[in-house]
Amino acid sequence: VSSDLIQSIRAQSKLAISKAISLIENNGEEGHPLLSDLFQYTGNAYRIGITGPPGAGKSSLTDNLISAYRLQDKTVAVIAVDPTSPFSGGAVLG
Repeated sequence: VSSDLIQSIRAQSKLAISKAISLIENNGEEGHPLLSDLFQYTGNAYRIGITGPPGAGKSSLTDNLISAYRLQDKTVAVIAVDPTSPFSGGAVLG
């Protein structure tokens, strides 16, 4: 795994983060070592999962959580995943 990619991720480059997510999702041979190399930098990150049926308020809850963390000067990243839904066909936020 390229040390340049790791440094770019640590510098919060959206392009590098996107590339890393794709590597991890699509290519175990490069993705797994990348996860291992990045783990030492994870600190005290929170991972929050939000699920529920359509109209339950997931987007509103997410928006409020982001606002609350940002008020504390915390960095926030959202990875939205909507597996094929019987209602929406898999649309994220819609």
